[in-house]
This record gives sequence, structure tokens and C-alpha cells, in this order.
Amino acid sequence: MSSILVGVLALQGDVREHLAALTGTGAEARTVRRPEELAEVDGLVIPGGESTTISKLAAAFGMLEPLRAVVREGLPVYGSCAGMIMLAEKILDPRSGQQTVGGIDMIVRRNAFGRQNESFEASVEMTGVPGGPVDGVFIRAPWVESTGAQVRILAHYDGHPVAVRQGSLLATAFHPELTGDHRVHAAFVEMVRARQAAGERSVTAANGERAEA
Repeated sequence: MSSILVGVLALQGDVREHLAALTGTGAEARTVRRPEELAEVDGLVIPGGESTTISKLAAAFGMLEPLRAVVREGLPVYGSCAGMIMLAEKILDPRSGQQTVGGIDMIVRRNAFGRQNESFEASVEMTGVPGGPVDGVFIRAPWVESTGAQVRILAHYDGHPVAVRQGSLLATAFHPELTGDHRVHAAFVEMVRARQAAGERSVTAANGERAEA
């Protein structure tokens, strides 16, 4: 099995927990703060934290446009909580100056499940994650207000979508990295491996065509 390198955007948020969860799946994981580090990874996690702060720091570090570029190019990206907000095309109630990376055709609502003192943990049935419900930690969590036709809803909680996928992009409103259950990260790592394998097949096919020419 080919090794893969998954980065965790390390501008703000629970970076260490995501690194541990990714390592627990057998992937190599490292922090990403600069465009040149982003260019080296096979996949990326945008962690939970404060979406407004992550947005401002991404702009300050010159990361917004490189992040948007790799999303357009198909790099697998997983966003949890604030990371879900960063992957949304639109925020229903953005803070002044708040920007997103975009990529998932959805509208999200910030702090939809309540403020910090209303945080909770709940079991969530998530399509594509075998072994029964996953434990999700909801901390000032968003929910998805609406989605476009290309978005697949993977999980609901209390009637609201809380996990979605569009192509190589995955997002959850909750934090699986805080529970010790690595199955969501394992599912994302499989997305990364699938893209890597598809790229290797494309290169092999191209080389074969050149050899026959």
C-alpha cells in the first residue's frame, strides 16, 4: 500500500487532535501553514476552531488563494466544524470580512446548535462509515441550511444535515477527532488513497500510450 501524506491546516483550532487521529489510521500527518507545505500533501484537514479567525489568518498567511486552487484541482479535503464552514460556498450569517475557501455547494449557519455552554456529544449515523454510529462532539457547531444537487448528505442530527460530501470534499459539523474514534478520518484517508491510486493509473495509462506510439 502506497504511503500518503495528509496535512492539517495549522493556523488555529484543534490541530493536535486531528494529527493524532490521522496517525491512528496509519497515514503520515504533518502541519501545513504555508503554500509550499500545502503543495506537498496528498490530502488536507481543516480543523475545528473559530472559523472567523481561521479565515483571517488564512488571508494573512497568503493561504486563501492556494487553498481555493487545490480545492478546484481536486485535492481531498476534510473540514470539521469550523472546517465545514470554510468549505461552504456561502455562510448564512457571516461575521464582517469573513471569507471561505468554498468548494461544497452548500449554505451553512454558524453556531446553529448553540453557544459554547450548550456543547454536547451525540451518536450520529453516517453513511460511508461502517461499524455503527459515530460519536460526534458538537461545539458551537454549524448545520447545513441547503445544498446543491451535487452534494451528498451523509448524516443528519435533529433534522439537520451535519455531514456532507461533494466529490473529493468531506465535511462534518461535529468533531470526531475529540472522541478517540478514528473511523471518519479512516474514511477520509480512503478518499485520499483512492485519488492517489486514480492518479497512478492515469500515469501508467499515459506511459503505455506513449510506449505504443
